Amino acid sequence: MSTKLELPIQEFTTPYPVTAREDSSIDELLDIVKNLKVRHIPIMSDGKITGIVSERDLRIVSALSAREKFLVRANDLMTPDPVTFQSDTSIEDVILEMSEKKIGSVLVANKNGDLQGIFTVTDALDVLVEILRGRK
Repeated sequence: MSTKLELPIQEFTTPYPVTAREDSSIDELLDIVKNLKVRHIPIMSDGKITGIVSERDLRIVSALSAREKFLVRANDLMTPDPVTFQSDTSIEDVILEMSEKKIGSVLVANKNGDLQGIFTVTDALDVLVEILRGRK
């Protein structure tokens, strides 16, 4: 029997997260965060992951004037080449890398590089709660 930390990351991810295009405006990204209550938005181009924008990134640019915000696009703001794991990577490997790199989310993709989900610090805490409660 495998332990919780040996299970694949795909079992703990939020599947098919909301994404945005590289040319998305700041207002579009802010709407996603506000209305869909997400904190991390994968950025896509031609069906491939190119970056990620966090709620914190958006808070920083929210201080810009309306004119300045109009000029900024997701690809100006995003962290390029976000940490991405294949869906069969163990939860332990993912959590260790997130801890070492001090990152709040990672993307999960299949072997073809297609986005399958997102795994956040909140998801990691949910795993910890399950372990502490002895579930699964």
